[in-house]
Amino acid sequence: MTSTSRVPGAAAPTASSAAAPAKGIAESTVRRLALGLSTGALTWSAVSFVYGFDVAGDPATMITDLGALAFQIGAQCLLTIMLRTGATGVSRVARGMVQVERVLMSLAMVWSLVHGLFPAARDTVWLGILDAFWPLSMLGMFVLGVKIAITGRWRGAARLWPLVAESWVVVTLPTLAIFGTPVSDVVGATHLLVGYTTLGLILAFRPDLVRGGK
Repeated sequence: MTSTSRVPGAAAPTASSAAAPAKGIAESTVRRLALGLSTGALTWSAVSFVYGFDVAGDPATMITDLGALAFQIGAQCLLTIMLRTGATGVSRVARGMVQVERVLMSLAMVWSLVHGLFPAARDTVWLGILDAFWPLSMLGMFVLGVKIAITGRWRGAARLWPLVAESWVVVTLPTLAIFGTPVSDVVGATHLLVGYTTLGLILAFRPDLVRGGK
C-alpha cells in the first residue's frame, strides 16, 4: 500500500513535481546562467588586458566591442537569475528595478554590436545616444547590488558578492579620472575577474544560496 492511499485526498507525486524548484528556478538553470556570466566577464577581462577599454581602429575596436557584448550577455544571465529568484524583493517595484535594468543593458548591447560590426555607424548621432546606456546600465547594476545586499533574499557570499562585482563602474571610472587609461585598464580588467567572474562561479557552485530567501 502506498503512502497516498493512506492519506485521503493526497495526490500521487510525479517526477516533475518532485524535481520542481522551491523558488521558481531549478539549480541546474542557475548553474547554466551563472557560467554564462563567468564566461562573459572572463572574455571581456581577457580582451581588456590585451587591448584596454578605449581603443580606436579595427580590428581592436571590433574585438573589444564584441568582448564587451559577451559580458553584457552574461550580465543578462545574471539579471534572469535575479528576477526569477526575487533577489531584489518580491514587490512590483523591486522586480521592476530588474526589468528596467534589463532594458538599459539591452540598449547598451545594441551599441556594442553596432559599434563593433558597423564602422560607418560609429559617428552617427543615434549611436552616440545609445552610448549613454553603457554607463547607465553599469550604474544600474551597482544599484541592484546594493538592493540585493539590503534585501537579504540571497544568502552567504551570494548576498554580498553582487555588490563587489557591480561596483565596477564606481571603481573603474574614478580610477580613470585620477590615474589615467593604463592604470584604469588594469584595474577594470582585474575587477571583472574578482567581481563578475567570481560571482558567476559562486552561483554555479552554490546555486542553493539564491533560493530559500526571506
